[in-house]
Amino acid sequence: MSNTSSISGFWNYVAECLRLLYWIYFKPFTFERWLRDIHPELKPRDNPFDKQAQFRTNPRLRRYAGQVWWLTAVVPMFAVLLVAPVYTLVSGESFNWFASCVFFVGWFIGMVVKRDDNQNTLVIFYAAVFTIVLAAIFLSSVAVGLVAGMALAVAVGVVAGMALAVERNVGVAAAVAAAVAAAVALAVALAVAGGVGAAVATAVALAVVMAVVVGGTADMAFGLAFDLVVTVVAVMAGAVAGASVVTSMAAVAGGMVRAQMVGMSVGVAVGVPVSVACILGVLRVYFWLPELLWILTLFLLFPNGKRVNCLRYLPPRFDELIILPLPFMDVMIVEAYRKNPMAAHETINYLITSTNQQKVAAQAISGIAVDILNRCQRLGDIVEIANQLAWIPSPAPKELGIVLPQFLDISQNVRASEEATSLYRQYELLNIPITALRQLAQSLALTTDARVAVSFGNTTQSWLTILETAQRTLNEQAQRSQEIRQVYIAGNSLDPETAKNRFKGRIDIFREIESLTLSEQPPVLLLYGGRRTGKTSALKYLPHRIQANIVPLLVDLQGAASATTLKGLAENLAQQIIEAARRLPRKVFLPNPDANKLAEDPFPALQTWFAEIERSNSGKQFLLCLDEYERLGEVVKATSSHAPLNFIRNLMQHQRQWILLFSGSQELSELDDYWSKYLNNTRALRMTYLHESEARDLIQQPIENFSDIYEPTAVDAIIQVTRCQPYLVQLVCYEVVELLNRDIRRNRREADTAKATAQDVKEVIPVVLERGDQYFRELWTSLADSDRSLLRRIIHGETPTQQDKGIVRKLTRKEILTLEGNAFQVPLVQKYIEQLLEEE
Repeated sequence: MSNTSSISGFWNYVAECLRLLYWIYFKPFTFERWLRDIHPELKPRDNPFDKQAQFRTNPRLRRYAGQVWWLTAVVPMFAVLLVAPVYTLVSGESFNWFASCVFFVGWFIGMVVKRDDNQNTLVIFYAAVFTIVLAAIFLSSVAVGLVAGMALAVAVGVVAGMALAVERNVGVAAAVAAAVAAAVALAVALAVAGGVGAAVATAVALAVVMAVVVGGTADMAFGLAFDLVVTVVAVMAGAVAGASVVTSMAAVAGGMVRAQMVGMSVGVAVGVPVSVACILGVLRVYFWLPELLWILTLFLLFPNGKRVNCLRYLPPRFDELIILPLPFMDVMIVEAYRKNPMAAHETINYLITSTNQQKVAAQAISGIAVDILNRCQRLGDIVEIANQLAWIPSPAPKELGIVLPQFLDISQNVRASEEATSLYRQYELLNIPITALRQLAQSLALTTDARVAVSFGNTTQSWLTILETAQRTLNEQAQRSQEIRQVYIAGNSLDPETAKNRFKGRIDIFREIESLTLSEQPPVLLLYGGRRTGKTSALKYLPHRIQANIVPLLVDLQGAASATTLKGLAENLAQQIIEAARRLPRKVFLPNPDANKLAEDPFPALQTWFAEIERSNSGKQFLLCLDEYERLGEVVKATSSHAPLNFIRNLMQHQRQWILLFSGSQELSELDDYWSKYLNNTRALRMTYLHESEARDLIQQPIENFSDIYEPTAVDAIIQVTRCQPYLVQLVCYEVVELLNRDIRRNRREADTAKATAQDVKEVIPVVLERGDQYFRELWTSLADSDRSLLRRIIHGETPTQQDKGIVRKLTRKEILTLEGNAFQVPLVQKYIEQLLEEE
């Protein structure tokens, strides 16, 4: 039983060695993961004997080191066994097995001696053997005979083995030098004393040895496998051409250039074939050819519907290091995706993570994406695109460029349209993806990449047709619907693309911005006002309301302030400016800043970039609108640097085509003291509530041809409870329309005659307070304790005293109290605070 177990253990060990040899050459990525499992710091090029102190605690590491040693010692011998018969068959000469065996005896001795790991013994032994080499060279040079050549073979074998084994002690350079010197000496000696046959055979072995030494101990199998092939071709080419073995050795050790140089003296017929052999070996052509035949067989033998079964047999499954391209792999993966998406996903992930075939994976991803996009026939298909392509890694492969992300955004916008609460709102929200598709079609028409234009051009037109048809259908359905169209938008800032004419008033603000921007010495503009008074909406509509030579560029500093470094802030600013320019009604395409300079010194790089923009856009004034400008203070605090503010001051003083507009809810007097020295010469523009006429226009005509749904008393009630605060006007109107539609659905009102009354406005107030909780709560928490204390007293019926004058003045500027200080400006705000105090 024990003998059987020993035999089984031996063959298991041999099998593991062969698997290791296969992994090193054909599956380097699998091999690397396997080594990390053995030891987290072990890499393919590491010598496992460097970690010999851990052998006791890590038996797998000890076993791996032993396998490395045995492969290093034995594989060169098998290499000669494979090469020699081929050489004999091709050249017709007899092979001198005895001389080669003598060499490998020395090789094995050198390996065994190194395992003693005694540094002093090794150095002495190495010096002694090298002396024997020199003596043997001398003897062979005077043609003493075969005995000298054989003695040299033993000595060189020991030297070669020692060179490989001692490499980690004396360094790669010394080991390689010793091996090359020994190889040349042996080739010369055996060419004189032992005949060309023995010299060639031993040269084969030494070529392999040198590849091993150069590659390092752990890479020995790669070197063996590679040089086995190259050596066969190189030696055969040299021998057939009648060249000396030295030329063949030079070709193997030195590569194409050295072979060409030596070939000049012994004939071009040697150098060229050997160089070609080296190149073919480096490109692994000897393995690529059968792999090419295999992939062609799979592609031609299996029809389209059955190629999904071939994915597990693709060449990269067996060879992770294919250098030359193989055809049809991406096509087969794309076709397989239609039948079995999971199998295609797994294959793509394998190619990306476990092979060098990332380009094939990217081509397959691109093909799958184009195929899925082209197969969309209905609005629902477009909605599902985002889910179907969610598995694609981010960022998308360069083959898809920036096109695929745009399609995914369009799909997401179509989904948002479908989830809208009314038919008319669905109709309106489809404007966003339709506009995006039209812009994408224009950009594809101008692209220089014909492949991208062809692949995605038809898809763009197909999607545009689907969405335009769906929008017409929704409009017809909305017109036939008995319900009142829900057109009010309460919440986010208004976007011109979707909100259209809902933005009312602010003509005085637009005129003042335009006139100040065009003045000879334009000041820094500060647009300030309470939360949700329409500041951001005004900045978004600004490009549509001012002259064409003024280029407004909106930057959201709330997002930019999330950067924790100056480099991150500068990059975010540049990216937002570029995107803002492209979103303008009259698009402006700005160059990208120098990424390297931006990384080295961000804000001087931005100054240079701004100057470049000025030069390429003469005659234009750039209005840089910094929304939520107070957030810059967070960056100053996080980075302990005033560099962003210094950059702004430099921009104001030296960049004449750039005008700054700050937008926020705080005045300069409310900011930290250091702001004053950066924002001098500032012109403040206050964004307050709408004029009553503008608020009435928003209530009764939010869009063109809107039905008359309000009794005059209802309009007056909305004006009274909101004080024309634009967000609250939209919110109250929204809830009134919802109330009317609920009554229509329940047959409580007639659709043709339903009109809102003052009682309806009163009825929706509790819902308005609930839906607007975030706005009201933010307003309350932004106040100081003294401010809140005064408001409590006023609600409880007290009158402000003389000592409260400062607080009253402050709350009046914030549009919370009236000038008298004994009443709230906005009744809805008062109702919310009363409700809040009742809950305390």
